[in-house]
Amino acid sequence: MLEEAEYQVSQTDGIVVSACPVLVDEKPGSRFMWGYYLCIENNTGHRIRLVGKDWRITDDQGNSYCDNSAGFKGELPELEPGEYFEFTSEAPLNSPHAVFYGSCKVLAEGQSKARDVKIPTFSLSAGKERRETSVLN
Repeated sequence: MLEEAEYQVSQTDGIVVSACPVLVDEKPGSRFMWGYYLCIENNTGHRIRLVGKDWRITDDQGNSYCDNSAGFKGELPELEPGEYFEFTSEAPLNSPHAVFYGSCKVLAEGQSKARDVKIPTFSLSAGKERRETSVLN
């Protein structure tokens, strides 16, 4: 049965980031394919450019995976006030439980240095409490 996704939301100076996970595939005892959805909204009074990301996934075994790269799948989206950008990706993990956290790098119009905008922290948890969503379909 599909249930509504549980979104986590954070806001930094008028930039709102909504996020939620989805368990895409599970091979008990070996591999868990997690998907995640991010929506970045520009509620400021000026144009912004999303120039990169710095996020981490840490599982309950202490393993940490990070993505500290430029752009979003090759894109450097520019958002006018009121616009948003949606991003989905996947992460294969060896553990059923992990935490996703980090930030997006945002360059405001007229600025020369990007700043970090917090991504809301969310849990990836498979098992009896598992929730499936259709956000990546």
